[in-house]
Amino acid sequence: MINLLPNTLKTSYRYARQNRHLVHWITVFAVGILGAAIITGVGYVYLNQTANNYKQQIATSREQLAAQDLTGVQNQVKTMSNNLTLALEVLSKQVLFSELLQQLTTLMPTNTNLTGLSISQTEGAIDISAEATDYASAAQIQVNLTDSENKLFSSADIVGISCAGENAYPCSVQLRALFSDNSSYIFTNNAGTK
Repeated sequence: MINLLPNTLKTSYRYARQNRHLVHWITVFAVGILGAAIITGVGYVYLNQTANNYKQQIATSREQLAAQDLTGVQNQVKTMSNNLTLALEVLSKQVLFSELLQQLTTLMPTNTNLTGLSISQTEGAIDISAEATDYASAAQIQVNLTDSENKLFSSADIVGISCAGENAYPCSVQLRALFSDNSSYIFTNNAGTK
């Protein structure tokens, strides 16, 4: 088909088509920008809401921890740990008295009587009380305790001997004995039990 329209009219129609395409693209871009703005706004609102929810959860968690008294529980755990450490320290230095008594009775000379044992304030020592029929028997206790063959005590010192009684054992003797390092009757961290 032949177009007999004047050139000015043809030019106007061509610009009108171009304007129509331009308006179409402007509308598409406007819709895209509007869609992006809506998505950004919705995302911002969602993030704000999520952040507020997490803040509330954190506040609730802190209230629950405060109600559970976390600091108090930690202090109790620390106290129990200290008590356990103290108990282990005490038990690591305990004297096995049941076995010690059996050994001591074999070391006591005739004409003597064991009357008492007490742990001395000196670490690794024990105080021994005994009765004897005479002064020589009382002194013999110290000799028997320090005998190197029994490996029970490294030393034993006589604290005092007094002979003034009227009964079967008139002499009383007080001794302080220091356990030997390899004594099997004292249970320590570096020595095993018997």
